[in-house]
Amino acid sequence: MTTAIVGSALLFCPGDRPERYAKAAAAADTVIVDLEDAVSPAEKPRARDALVAAAAAASLDPTRTIVRVNPASTEEFARDLEAIRRTPYTTLMLAKAEGTEHLDALASAGPFGVVALCETALGVVNAAQIAAHPAVIGMMWGAEDLIASMAGRTSRFADGHYRDAARYARSTVLLHARAHGKAAIDAVHIDIADVDGLRAEAEDAAAS
Repeated sequence: MTTAIVGSALLFCPGDRPERYAKAAAAADTVIVDLEDAVSPAEKPRARDALVAAAAAASLDPTRTIVRVNPASTEEFARDLEAIRRTPYTTLMLAKAEGTEHLDALASAGPFGVVALCETALGVVNAAQIAAHPAVIGMMWGAEDLIASMAGRTSRFADGHYRDAARYARSTVLLHARAHGKAAIDAVHIDIADVDGLRAEAEDAAAS
């Protein structure tokens, strides 16, 4: 199995926008083709078809491509895996990873390297066992879904800084990932206009 390189610059690309695939690949070290949050439920079949078509056209380098799949608890998860088996992509990002049973489901489905996305309270609490799983090659955390899983309203204060729960999740995922020799990936910066904030968080992530 050849897993994708988890480079320093990762860029999400909606799975149902194949016209953006090449542009994303040109702008980042690694492209994350998203079959989950970036795609509406009605468009998920089209996103999977686009992913398979891109593989057939060899428009994305499998060593620089990660596919984010829907959570293992959803019906879309099995449909995602069925499509991915028709491609050369072997590195998956598991949305809302919460425990080893989700990782076992992926490991039994094929020789996949998994980036576990810890973005719920349970996923963060179980970060140690997730990081130790042999299928996991990297870990990432997500602020907005984490806060939503706790019935919160926002992950940040008015000045843009993370609230304590988000900071705890960031530190927890980083520490467990590195303790087990796995790649550690910081959360996305969703305020596109806040370039200074993006720069500061990227520099802090790199320094950490």
